[in-house]
Amino acid sequence: MVYSKVMKPITFSLICALSFIFATSGQCGEDAVKRSFLCTDHNGGQVCIVAADGSIEWSMKAPAPQDCWKLPNGNILFCHRNGAIEATKDSKIVWEYKAAPKTECHACQPLPNGNVMIVECGTSRIIEVDREGKIAKEIKLETKEKSVHNQFRGTRKLANGHYVVCFKGDHKVVEIDGDGKVLKEIAVPGDVHGALVLPDTHLLVTCGDGHKVVEYDAEGKVVWELNENDLPGNPLRLMAGAQRLPNGNTIFCNYLGHGHIGKQPMVFEITRDKKVVWEFADHAHFKTINQIQALEVPGDVTKGEILR
Repeated sequence: MVYSKVMKPITFSLICALSFIFATSGQCGEDAVKRSFLCTDHNGGQVCIVAADGSIEWSMKAPAPQDCWKLPNGNILFCHRNGAIEATKDSKIVWEYKAAPKTECHACQPLPNGNVMIVECGTSRIIEVDREGKIAKEIKLETKEKSVHNQFRGTRKLANGHYVVCFKGDHKVVEIDGDGKVLKEIAVPGDVHGALVLPDTHLLVTCGDGHKVVEYDAEGKVVWELNENDLPGNPLRLMAGAQRLPNGNTIFCNYLGHGHIGKQPMVFEITRDKKVVWEFADHAHFKTINQIQALEVPGDVTKGEILR
């Protein structure tokens, strides 16, 4: 309890209410940033849509979900440890890819032709799966990492047909062409989880348990970085998903596994000069948010108009 000479003890219910307010926004007052978003909760085993007031608007169970998208038709596409699913808002599965035993799927992306790109650990490959669930394209990936779980994370297909692949265990980001030929490699300081190609061709990389984020220019030079203790009250844990917003801010998922569950905000939005303008930490309903899509940002995800 908290006491003063002139005030009665603050009740537990009031503490909870205040905690919720500060958990859903880093600001107070009418100008406070509010975000509605889609997210994957890896350790919580769920994919959710969270309304701007912090309430859970939709959710669906899934084993260790890792990537997610809200499609133009309103459906939700996500991948999980054992494959990928497209579901309606009433949780009806309208499309599904089931991965083989002893494999894991840690990235997916809806493509303009209706196919879904998936990166598959274990088989070490990128696949594009059509609406009938058949593999329309396959590109083999070469990695030194033997652990299935640690092979790959964030992977995106670009408008030019190239792919940017996070080699988690090999600590590098690799760009390959449409036939799988390696075009560029960048060694990164950590088990890379996300690599976002920005409009100016810079590459924004989240470095997992490297506890940092790095932005590289087209020549591979570091032009900006976010380090472990740059944000007071928000030490970087395992840096996972990210989304660059139209205003230049970036939302980061600070995965709180490995001993940090429940201890701090799990998502935060920062400006270029590293000011936190919004954060989210609902520890009653979530464990480890690792991917996010801010839903008030306009754009067709199948056309690469959402930068994540």
